[in-house]
Amino acid sequence: MTKSSTLVITQSLSFGLCYIHACPIEEEEDDDDESLGEQRSRSESTMKTSGPFHAVRVSPLAPLNRAHILLYSLALFAALRLRLHFPATSLPSFLLLAADLLLAFMWFTYQALRWRPVRRREFPDRLLHAVAPDNLPAIDVFICTADALREPPASVASTALSAMAFDYPPEKISVYVSDDGGSAVTLLAFAEAAKFARYWLPFCRENGIVTRSPEDYFRSVEGGEPETVKLEKMFQALKEKVEKALQRGDICNDITQGEEEEEILKKWKGFIRNDHPSIIQVLLQSSKDSDVTGKPLPNLIYVSREKRPTSHHHFKAGALNALTRVSSTMSNAPLILTLDCDTYSNDPRSPLHALCYFLDPAMSSNLAFVQFPQIFQGLNKNDIYATEVKRLYTINPRGKDGLGGPNYVGTGCYFSRCSLQGNTLPPSLPRQPTDSISSEFVIRKAREVTSCTYELGTKWGTKIGFRYGSLSEDFHTGLHLHCQGWKSVFCYPEKPAFLGDVPQNLNDVLSQRKRWSVGLFEVAFSRYCPLTFGTTKASFLEGLSYAHEAFWGSWSIPITIYCILPQLALIYGTPLFPKVSNPLFYLYAYLFLAAYVQDLLEFLAAKGTIRRWWNDQRMWMFIGLTSYLFGTIQFLLKKVGVSSQGFNVTSKVVEDEQRERYQKGVFDFRAQSPFFVSLGTVAIVNLSSFAVGLGRAASLQGSLDELFAQLFLSACVVANCWPIYEAMFLRSDGGKMPRMITVFSLLAACFLHGIGYLMFSV
Repeated sequence: MTKSSTLVITQSLSFGLCYIHACPIEEEEDDDDESLGEQRSRSESTMKTSGPFHAVRVSPLAPLNRAHILLYSLALFAALRLRLHFPATSLPSFLLLAADLLLAFMWFTYQALRWRPVRRREFPDRLLHAVAPDNLPAIDVFICTADALREPPASVASTALSAMAFDYPPEKISVYVSDDGGSAVTLLAFAEAAKFARYWLPFCRENGIVTRSPEDYFRSVEGGEPETVKLEKMFQALKEKVEKALQRGDICNDITQGEEEEEILKKWKGFIRNDHPSIIQVLLQSSKDSDVTGKPLPNLIYVSREKRPTSHHHFKAGALNALTRVSSTMSNAPLILTLDCDTYSNDPRSPLHALCYFLDPAMSSNLAFVQFPQIFQGLNKNDIYATEVKRLYTINPRGKDGLGGPNYVGTGCYFSRCSLQGNTLPPSLPRQPTDSISSEFVIRKAREVTSCTYELGTKWGTKIGFRYGSLSEDFHTGLHLHCQGWKSVFCYPEKPAFLGDVPQNLNDVLSQRKRWSVGLFEVAFSRYCPLTFGTTKASFLEGLSYAHEAFWGSWSIPITIYCILPQLALIYGTPLFPKVSNPLFYLYAYLFLAAYVQDLLEFLAAKGTIRRWWNDQRMWMFIGLTSYLFGTIQFLLKKVGVSSQGFNVTSKVVEDEQRERYQKGVFDFRAQSPFFVSLGTVAIVNLSSFAVGLGRAASLQGSLDELFAQLFLSACVVANCWPIYEAMFLRSDGGKMPRMITVFSLLAACFLHGIGYLMFSV
């Protein structure tokens, strides 16, 4: 195929200038416009013949959602009017009013996600019928890792191998690994993975292997054909070699001394993790390297950007921007796939699903990204920590997809390079078409664009690339792209495209959610607040949907108030809600029950179970009392100038004992964490409140009619806190609550009882 025809086809597929830079062309004749028109018409006619590449339909529940929104709004308005009708003259009444207003705000913003949920379906076979493999666009895959101790390098390499093994022309795939930990062991792991790829890729291709992460494939099979056993031994040898090097902290004894290996070792002499120059290493090059069957291998490039103590590196967003620029100097593919280091490819056809949208001329011109759901492997039967996060990764994206598209969730996302860099590249970046990606010229340019001073005076992180200013760089980036007029698509094929790992102890889950809440607050209280910036630059409903997530941390206020205040009032016999005999009681009962029932029905409609829903709402309460509460405090301290911790990497290392407890559905409270003091305190306050309330009801001291609502709230919290009571008083295994945490919780509960006495008895 000639270069001119390549250009025509890529233009007809609406990749414009980004792909023109990726595929340099020669000068064309004057009749090019006619040829372009003919080819575009042919492409569109092919789609008409074979059928559309994708389909979309609005959920049949949308009309019911809107009817319920109207009914619930009237009830909510009536309840708030009653609250406001009686002035908040006491601290308890003021706190309840504040809690109700925040609950109403969070409910209101969430209704944007229920307004027009949609479901999509892709037809990749039609795509392959319409577009020849040679005409498929190239893909750059970005994988970020930051800590070799918490993110095992062999596992990260396995993720990269799963992407290299896509059902896609290998010469069109380039995998870039950002190592923000600057670990020689990580480079060793990828150097070994490059050797293993020569055998692994043809093995997957010839045997129809679907799980193409070797770590997960060999975990799921036992024995097998001699070739399988041979490859398993090779991969185990790779893992052992990397793990031994990690234990020693160096790779001197693990690299076979050769010219290339010696050059690699030189780069780590005098190396300091947070103070070192850029390190770029091309480990595989399609134009030179091939597998054992003679087919070309994908490009594989290791990148450790320059770090200096005096320069801010902007965490993951900075790493992704560095990879965006490095890839521009090398492969410059029009599509970019971002993956977390523990998110491996579970369906080798995922690029084809994404291309069903990117290659649709009707929508590709303003399509920024195609987001796949984040789905996890290894969940225990009932998902005790709600790490599936079904609402964030499955339910909400479908609601957003009907407005302007889902937000970016940090992994499993295919981007159009144009949406990140604009239609033209910086003049210093494009390479000469004859240059090899490992040439001195290209490597020099790659080091230049990864220097810590390169972004000074540019729009990187503000107008182009992944956005800075928040620990939740994915949320921030998605918001900006939608506010610039770009659209996105939620692609949820029947077979999960990617699978990730989940934290398997409670402290890691809560720490992760705290980090999210701080990052979201950083966006919510900035000039890019979705309530103002989002509703005016995108659409009103889209802005509301972003606002709901941006203010997640504010859940901590009503959850904390409703988990403590009514219970303290119950202990001292003070009613805070209408009597059961009062008709207004049924208004509050409707608001409570309708919200929970709708939440349950949405969860079940998303293929959840009742037990998982119960654990999901339990964790919503736990997270509100810990992650959101501590995240709110950390954000406020940061705003007044008190230093706070930066980005923390969630550990991917799991101990056998911890894994066993998790798989049995047993909570792990062994960490000495302030989160558990908060949970223990609330659990004790509610247990004492429930006991006193039952005593009052049994002895007829005080009317159950007046205090029923508070007794019911105590019962709900006690039921949710049962794992805490077990960990504090009944268990003796290694995952029980530390004694010191239990003591502090008892002291804090006594303090709150004293506060309750001052509020309700004095």
